[in-house]
Amino acid sequence: MAEVGIKKWMITVTVILCSMLELVDVSIVNVAITDMMGNLGATINEVSWVIAAYAIANVIIIPMAGFLSERFGRRNYFITSVIVFTIASVCCGISTGIWELVAFRFIQGMAGGALLTTSQTILVETFPEEELGLANGLFGMGIIVGPTIGPTLGGVIVDNLSWHWIFFINLPIGIVATALAFTFIKNQLNYNPKSIKAKIDWLGIFLLIIGIGSLQLVLEKGKEDDWFQSNFIIVLTAVSIFGIVSFIIRMLLHKDPLVDLRILRYRNVSIGTFMAFILGFGLFGTVFIYPIFTQQILGYTATQTGELLIPGALLGGISMPIVGKLVQKGVSPKYLIPIGFIVFATFTFLMAGIITPDTDQRNFFIPLLLRGMGIGFLFLPLTILSLQGLKGRDVSQSAGLTNMMRQLGGSFGIAILATYLTDREQYNQQRIGLHLNTNDPLVMDRVQNIINGLVAKGTNVFEAKQQAYNVLEEMLMKQAYLVTYIDTFMMLGAFFLACIPIVFLIKKYKVTGTDEPLPIP
Repeated sequence: MAEVGIKKWMITVTVILCSMLELVDVSIVNVAITDMMGNLGATINEVSWVIAAYAIANVIIIPMAGFLSERFGRRNYFITSVIVFTIASVCCGISTGIWELVAFRFIQGMAGGALLTTSQTILVETFPEEELGLANGLFGMGIIVGPTIGPTLGGVIVDNLSWHWIFFINLPIGIVATALAFTFIKNQLNYNPKSIKAKIDWLGIFLLIIGIGSLQLVLEKGKEDDWFQSNFIIVLTAVSIFGIVSFIIRMLLHKDPLVDLRILRYRNVSIGTFMAFILGFGLFGTVFIYPIFTQQILGYTATQTGELLIPGALLGGISMPIVGKLVQKGVSPKYLIPIGFIVFATFTFLMAGIITPDTDQRNFFIPLLLRGMGIGFLFLPLTILSLQGLKGRDVSQSAGLTNMMRQLGGSFGIAILATYLTDREQYNQQRIGLHLNTNDPLVMDRVQNIINGLVAKGTNVFEAKQQAYNVLEEMLMKQAYLVTYIDTFMMLGAFFLACIPIVFLIKKYKVTGTDEPLPIP
């Protein structure tokens, strides 16, 4: 039953606060890696597990959140998740060893993933159906702003305090969120307290853990271990395929499935779930490659890089309620999603056009604004597409699937783009290097000019010649990097434009008063 008045808005504040709490922690740790290595005496490989553990726990628990809410009661599960997340955050902050920190990050990720899906389900059921667009728009603000402000907030905290405080900052926020949840959140109408005693499908849980968990681990560690050149990655891939295939079969045959995959029989839910994967690819993938370019090539600090992202994130957040109003007035997601893809593709093409060794911070302003707007026009219509016309437990099941696919899309995006950047950089370096022939008069003139400049400063001719060739190699590598980032952004833009035709498969849905959404041809 929908809420009214001040209570509706207090519930909204509570769930958005909790979802942002989870999403900020996805990326806030990234800028503290170096400090953690020095303080904990860990290697880069060991400290990378701090990020991987959170992501693996997230992607495992998110699809299970609907089931666990039904089993223990949404209010109980939500409040417990907030409390566990807050306690785990404090434990992360006081950790004295790398594996102790990894363990608490896994627990934090399990609780955080539950907050994401449960928050969305609560928000959808708090608003009347005619305000569904507004509800999801408000939720989307947290989805966009959270991962974007994470690195900036983390940079400020690490620069002025220490890495421990990126976790301690969750304590006051967690206490406030817990108090609000106790006061305003209630169980779903159809909750039966006796359901806690019902039989649990432990085999289904096991298959989900080994299937999705192994897949996430492959994506997190694949590039680091040279993908399928590593026996570890090969074994994990085999385990992942076995686990996922077995899980799908069991969920389709089980009378009371842990994750109800049969909901994908509705075309719009299937399309929305698949496109959530694409959205995650773009959202997290661009947040991954943009900081690498600005910090490694242009020499920006983590704080400067994060500050440039904030205006676009805020515009994306602001656009959510606006898009929600458009949906509320009858504008179909079928017409809004292509706008999102076109705007996002425009962002990538503009980024490819401004990349030079001397790109100014002001050049990023318009492209990053378009990125935020594009995501705003994608997230909300896709969410509505996945939830419109659904009732009861179907809402939480669909929310869990779409959130999981968005997280997996982000993991695939980061893994694919990281590998593409490395391979493409090597390709471009070889291609550009073919034009640097010592028999080419233009090349030798450039080398001689460098030598003359060094000799004029007092360097002997032999050393000047060696340094000249080193300078030429550095110029080659920098040009290869620049061309690689141009290629990457162009590829992303073409990919998003290629996804537009999928939109034509969308059907309109009407609400019939039953639990079954009926498609209108």
